[in-house]
Amino acid sequence: MSKITGHIYSFFSRFKFHIVIILGALIVGVLDENSFMKRIEYAYQIEDLKAEIQNYDRQYQHDMQQLKALKTDPKAIARVARERYFMKADNEDIFVLSDDEQPTDNTPKYETTE
Repeated sequence: MSKITGHIYSFFSRFKFHIVIILGALIVGVLDENSFMKRIEYAYQIEDLKAEIQNYDRQYQHDMQQLKALKTDPKAIARVARERYFMKADNEDIFVLSDDEQPTDNTPKYETTE
């Protein structure tokens, strides 16, 4: 054996338990399925999911209020029919206004500029 491999062998033989413990901690702490990195990632996912649950709860409460209004108030049914389905009474005219801008691109569709 050369001098360098002898030093490496003596180093590993002297600190073999420390090296195994450090490598094991690194594998479990960084590379494992339950590592610290995954735990942090899961914590962020949990926060996002909780926010999403709150949004759904607010939407549910809003929808329940609308449903209650639809069950009790006939004017609410007429309002929904007018807003969503553009229905009208006999003495009404409906004007649908849109602020969507149309593209003003004057170049032909298949023309290339080289």
